[in-house]
Amino acid sequence: MSIKSMPIWKWVLLLIASLVLGFLMYGLAQAAGDVAPGGWLNWMVNVAVSAAMVALYALFVKWFEKQPARDIPMPKMAGDTLKGLCIGFFMFVVVVGMMMIFKLFTLNTPIVPDPTSSIVSAFFTFLTVAVAEEIIFRGILFRWIDEKWGFVVALIVSALLFGVLHIANPGATWWSSIAIAIEAGLMLGAAYKYSGTLWFPIGIHWAWNFTQGNVFGIAVSGADAGASILHGTMSGPDILTGGIFGAEASLITVLIGIALSAWFIVRACRR
Repeated sequence: MSIKSMPIWKWVLLLIASLVLGFLMYGLAQAAGDVAPGGWLNWMVNVAVSAAMVALYALFVKWFEKQPARDIPMPKMAGDTLKGLCIGFFMFVVVVGMMMIFKLFTLNTPIVPDPTSSIVSAFFTFLTVAVAEEIIFRGILFRWIDEKWGFVVALIVSALLFGVLHIANPGATWWSSIAIAIEAGLMLGAAYKYSGTLWFPIGIHWAWNFTQGNVFGIAVSGADAGASILHGTMSGPDILTGGIFGAEASLITVLIGIALSAWFIVRACRR
């Protein structure tokens, strides 16, 4: 039975079950960061946990939907993830570049002495975060609503819930949650629809978090990401800098996210 033809009661129950599985995987991703806080063991644990989450997602789809998980095709894993990484990286470079043009962000120290180990650890930690959140919000929530109620409803609902998820973060406000919903929730949902794979939004999400936190040293959704390659100082109104929550609550980031979302939506509709 397809998701579209499921009775509402069954659709709701299975959606709840799948979201519970998803949040258990998210907890697993968070726990992975506590295992061997740094070094190669931590890197291996994060990669193993990420692979396990993808495998669990594939099994869940196989068992409950009676079909293979078509959004995690192995032949496209490397290519789509790399494309996503490039987009996530350059998107935040543009955000920081705009902030520097308007004197909102000033680079202070060019390079932190010997940050390599902790920065690599952060890179792999953000992998597990990206995999967990993309499985929950795009692979499960967005896809199920899309197949049952359509693209527009799926995009709006998944984006709003993604924003609400971040309301408990340090320094969060209702504006920061709205900003996350628009610039990330809409954009990642549109990227998923456009590409047809989870690898693409995973790559964007992964690079987005790592670049802002560990390349530029900006708070990631209100949290300090640790060591960074560059250091800078924010100055100016919170609506433009994002305040203590970080650049994700900046109007500049929201506008860039809207532009990229629109591009993905247009491309997805043409398909």
